Amino acid sequence: MDLMKRLATDFLYQGCKPSSGNLVRVFLFFFILTISLPGRTQTNSFTQLGNEFQFVRAISDKVAAEIYFGSTFSNTPSNNKVLSTNIQRYLSGWVHYYYSPRWKFSSSLAYYYNKDVPDIGQYFSPEWRLSLQGMYYFHKTGYTLVTRMRGEFRYMMNSEGVYEDKYRYRQMIKYTKPINGKVLRKGIVYFVTSEELLFKPDAKSTGVTFFDRNRFELGGGYMVTDDLQLELTYVNEFVPRDNVNEMYNVVSFTATFNNPLTNLKKHISSLVSPKKEED
Repeated sequence: MDLMKRLATDFLYQGCKPSSGNLVRVFLFFFILTISLPGRTQTNSFTQLGNEFQFVRAISDKVAAEIYFGSTFSNTPSNNKVLSTNIQRYLSGWVHYYYSPRWKFSSSLAYYYNKDVPDIGQYFSPEWRLSLQGMYYFHKTGYTLVTRMRGEFRYMMNSEGVYEDKYRYRQMIKYTKPINGKVLRKGIVYFVTSEELLFKPDAKSTGVTFFDRNRFELGGGYMVTDDLQLELTYVNEFVPRDNVNEMYNVVSFTATFNNPLTNLKKHISSLVSPKKEED
């Protein structure tokens, strides 16, 4: 299978369905682990809006590159209006290596412009982030199940203006199902949900020092074309802490463009060709 086909499979979430028993066990594990977290402390809730634009391009038979950028708006303890505060902007570059049809290994370097992020603190805290990632795909008709393992090495500024090294591990499982078809292609609407656990040994000096947060995502998307995907999801992020827990309710919009430059050239050529024939 060449890289273009793999990109299409990756991009269109070609179906997969593991045994129902295994799927139930996985989700049950995440659910039990989530509800077992301490719940006695007060919880502060925040409402956020996020957007992200992703651009994917094949480089060689086994390598692809991806660039994405986005931003997040949120209310803060000092301002309850969501759109009045842009707490984060980021730019990330990825390199993907397709080891096999089931395994994909990736690495990225990203810059995050953080300001007034409730979880970090009400101060300017820019961050450089290096990520190493592995993804495993189950390929069967009608569904997609992907498990992702990601390690993050973060170099970010603290409240005193000094950069510190921080580390985090993320484990995610994501399930996608086309609604009006068996696979995702032009005109197909799909359902998507994911569960992710984040672990950060230096999350705090006391209390919860290993488990950092839980992220649950639920939503759907639409395939405008075979290479343009629009997705709208709700993300619930629970951050347990000793004194005050934090809950983030995020409405997130994502647009993904597969091989945008190649498709743009084809579109321009199709517009120019008829004119030449008329001449």
